[in-house]
Amino acid sequence: MALPLGMDNYFNNATYNSIADVMLPHTTNSYWYEFDEISKYNVHLNYLERMWAAWYAYIGNDVLATGIMSFLMHEIVYFGRSLPWIIIDRIPYFNKYKIQDQKVPTAREQWECAKLVLISHFTVELPQIWGFHPMAQYCGLTTSVPFPSIWTMAYQIAIFFVLEDAWHYWTHRAMHWGPLYKNIHKIHHQYSAPFGLAAEYASPIEVMILGLGTVGTPILWCAITKDLHILTMYVWIVLRVFQAIDSHSGYEFPWSLHHFLPVWAGAHHHDVHHEKFIGNYSSSFVWWDWLLDTESGPEAAKRRRERRALKAKKAA
Repeated sequence: MALPLGMDNYFNNATYNSIADVMLPHTTNSYWYEFDEISKYNVHLNYLERMWAAWYAYIGNDVLATGIMSFLMHEIVYFGRSLPWIIIDRIPYFNKYKIQDQKVPTAREQWECAKLVLISHFTVELPQIWGFHPMAQYCGLTTSVPFPSIWTMAYQIAIFFVLEDAWHYWTHRAMHWGPLYKNIHKIHHQYSAPFGLAAEYASPIEVMILGLGTVGTPILWCAITKDLHILTMYVWIVLRVFQAIDSHSGYEFPWSLHHFLPVWAGAHHHDVHHEKFIGNYSSSFVWWDWLLDTESGPEAAKRRRERRALKAKKAA
């Protein structure tokens, strides 16, 4: 499908929210034909932007184009990021970095976990992904090119990390309340020593509740500011999925991020949560657990004893 003549300035027109807004009716042309046609009339776009525009032009339906891309992206990122941890679990050398070194997941455990995760992806997440585009575009999200600047994407993603972390802390902490734990969250705690694939091993209700923080945070931002590109949201989700999988990896390395960024939670923080079944409710950062004294583990217990001793000394 060729881009209509005279539309070479379209992509700089902020009044359009989607590429398909001005595309001609879809034909049977190939993706690369669309890419070549868009490249002819939009030489100011970089290669990735032309590939992006060609995808929406080739599919000819924004909802379908976004749905396919979103679902494939999630599956490739989730299982692609989990694969290195599966391989590491099979290499004895890395056992010295395993936080609970006596609890290496078996191949059967990995497979059983993968099956439940796949079922959840197709029955819970796929319908939500399919309805994402209409809802997001209604709130003002754009799919057009050119892409936003790196700076714009960086500060928006930083805000999403902070807001989502607050949502995760309070909902996660609530799910450790008796009835909610028994009926919803207990499934996720089947593995007291987590591993990468188990990041989304959870009940459908939990997947929806926690997923609301990941998807709802940028949608809320978009509804308020009317300034969000779907590429920014994709990068945010990729980073959030990476964070979730890495925090469940069960490995603590000398180069782990929390050694350089003390407020970052990391694998050790979340591994203790799975081992002790209480405390360390945050996802990305540790400040909510610090502030509300819900840290778990021997180091946190030692700090509490020291604070009590100091308080008693002052009162004497």
